[in-house]
Amino acid sequence: MPIPGAVDPVPVPRGASARADGRIELVGLPRERIREELETAGLEPRQAKLRAKQIWHWIYNRGVGDFNAMSDIAKAQRPWFAARFAISRPEVVEAQVSTDGTRKWLLKTHDGHEFEMVFIPDADRGTLCVSSQVGCTLNCRFCHTGTMALVRNLEPQEIVGQVMLARDALGEWPSQPEGRMLTNIVMMGMGEPLYNFDNVRDALKIVMDGDGLGLSKRRITLSTSGVVPMMARAGEEIGVNLAVSLHAVTKDVRDEIVPLNRKYGIDQLLEACAAYPGANNARRITFEYVMLKDKNDSDADARELVRLIRQYRLPAKVNLIPFNPWPGAGYECSTDERIRSFSNIVFEAGISAPVRTPRGRDIDAACGQLKTSAERKRKSRETA
Repeated sequence: MPIPGAVDPVPVPRGASARADGRIELVGLPRERIREELETAGLEPRQAKLRAKQIWHWIYNRGVGDFNAMSDIAKAQRPWFAARFAISRPEVVEAQVSTDGTRKWLLKTHDGHEFEMVFIPDADRGTLCVSSQVGCTLNCRFCHTGTMALVRNLEPQEIVGQVMLARDALGEWPSQPEGRMLTNIVMMGMGEPLYNFDNVRDALKIVMDGDGLGLSKRRITLSTSGVVPMMARAGEEIGVNLAVSLHAVTKDVRDEIVPLNRKYGIDQLLEACAAYPGANNARRITFEYVMLKDKNDSDADARELVRLIRQYRLPAKVNLIPFNPWPGAGYECSTDERIRSFSNIVFEAGISAPVRTPRGRDIDAACGQLKTSAERKRKSRETA
């Protein structure tokens, strides 16, 4: 159906995000790219610029996924857009709610791969744990998610789509900064974000856009296991808070439980932390430290952690994470007494070291568990 102001369409450029049905997915595209796609589809430039602005507003401020709901686009024109463009979310395979209020979604990509995201509500905030890959690039020994093979990187629309799905579930459209349950995002779900840098960066720019999803970069934390060469770029091009999965203070132990340490050692990692753009006492680097019995939890380990933070003059806090067990893990969680002792040593040195309260264990949504139910249920469906 012709549309007023349209010109003859030209072929879709190589690399355009076309779906199996031939339509172009608009979620995850920056505004300028949406304008370009509208021109490519046949709109003349002025019309494309106007429609791109309108569509952007409907997608990210209103949460609309249907062109028929876009009231400032004429009814006669809406079928033309719907035939050429899509506004979609990842498919929800299953949604679960923990007894502590934590929510977990098992999601499916357009090509049939499954991944998970988690929402953790607290009295003063609500944090969405977002995945960046299907599976994981790394194989951290204590992490069940890390035992999954990497299937592929998630694309920008699949990363942004997680935030939009959570907003759908929480009823938080139209988008506004006041009174939201979803206040924070952590890139701590499946995958290593810095091994999917371009897609994570492009997605987070939309999430942080004041006319987009509108979350401040101070409310977003990117977690890395220590991909040193990409850390400076993350600070310069994304500018969000940094969390580092440290988990050990000696080479031998970190080589064992975080094998990436064999490539980028502790000293290299902490030097990169010291150079991270924007890090200061108001925006401290968070060191994630999972507590493993008789492995990394001694008083000597705590004192070495303090020494390293002081040596590199790092504006830092330490999150102590009780180990979340899974079948065949080969590790046990440190005792409560041992965790308290470790925390006290770090606190007494003037460094914040809170103990994270495990959340969502009953639905396998706790830190390091984003694999258990997903793979079990997938295998069950395949054999049914």
